[in-house]
Amino acid sequence: MGHIHEQGQHLLARATSVNCRPDRIGYVATLDGNTLLLQPVSGAEISQWQLDHEAGHLTLASIGSHAEKPKHVEVLAAIEAAFVNFPAAGKLEILTYFDQVEELLRSGLLIRDKSNQLGVNIELFWQQPRMWLASPQLYAFPLTYLFSHGHRHPLRPPKPAGVVYQRHIPWLDRSLSFRTVDLHRDLERFNRWMNEPAVAASWREEGDLAKHQAYLQNIDADPHVTGLIVSLDEEPFGYFEVYWAKEDRIAPFYDVDDFDRGWHVLIGEPRFRGKPFVTAWLPSISHYLFLDDCRTQRIVIEPRSDNHKMIRNLAKCGYANLKELDFPHKRAMLGMLLRERFFAERLWVPRDVIVTSCSTSSLS
Repeated sequence: MGHIHEQGQHLLARATSVNCRPDRIGYVATLDGNTLLLQPVSGAEISQWQLDHEAGHLTLASIGSHAEKPKHVEVLAAIEAAFVNFPAAGKLEILTYFDQVEELLRSGLLIRDKSNQLGVNIELFWQQPRMWLASPQLYAFPLTYLFSHGHRHPLRPPKPAGVVYQRHIPWLDRSLSFRTVDLHRDLERFNRWMNEPAVAASWREEGDLAKHQAYLQNIDADPHVTGLIVSLDEEPFGYFEVYWAKEDRIAPFYDVDDFDRGWHVLIGEPRFRGKPFVTAWLPSISHYLFLDDCRTQRIVIEPRSDNHKMIRNLAKCGYANLKELDFPHKRAMLGMLLRERFFAERLWVPRDVIVTSCSTSSLS
């Protein structure tokens, strides 16, 4: 696991400030030496924490006026900041008592060892939707089956609206978010992106506003796919389509599972193409899809087989190349990312071997 422990260190260095949003409550966490300061976005009183890291051993304790019993959301924000600053640490011991401990133990966010010590396992922590999803489902959507277009598949939950995922990207010091497409807000931007030469060469969907309005309306009406806009600090730069694989064109090409997910992407703003940005959005879209439903064990992708740069970047981010396949409009490579691999190898942090320069504009 040594190579995993070194992942992303050249990009992260030491993150001194992290924006956290546990349970949609905003905090700015700043590390000064071994003192972690949590400033609520609401302007409430700052809390202080002692964050010690010695010989791979990470401990967290509340200090100052909040030492008796901090709020559980403060603890969650402090945990995220600790792991962002020390991504090589696999576990974190918590030396402070706080409320809702039993609830967090049941969710797997906390674990209790044989000596009754509370701690956090990094793999379990990064599977907690409440840390990054804007409106996480409290329970898995019940299972029942139906047929559509010849596919037997589970009934899907209602499609989301608005922001669905937010995460601070420390090597950019910016916040990345995914939100659903708003036709009135995004149509002209989407039209411009689709007509951008590098995008048009891959998606082949160039056209006028009327064509793209119909395109987005069809996506909105399709229960198996959702259109998302990706932004950095609320500045939109790309478009994703995330889908349930069992109802998709990819289903006949492999042994598809009920909760497999897939995605397509275009990066519409040229200045957001390149290594720092692909290392932000590519792990984040994978993370979002795994958080959206805990039953999703695999994510699939189908880039053009001649899109060598993207295929290499997918491989660096954990996607295995399974085989080539033929669609009517392209020959594609079927790639797959396992949930177990993503969390066990901590692939939410970019590896230091990610391609030095990536100018890929789209993947469809």
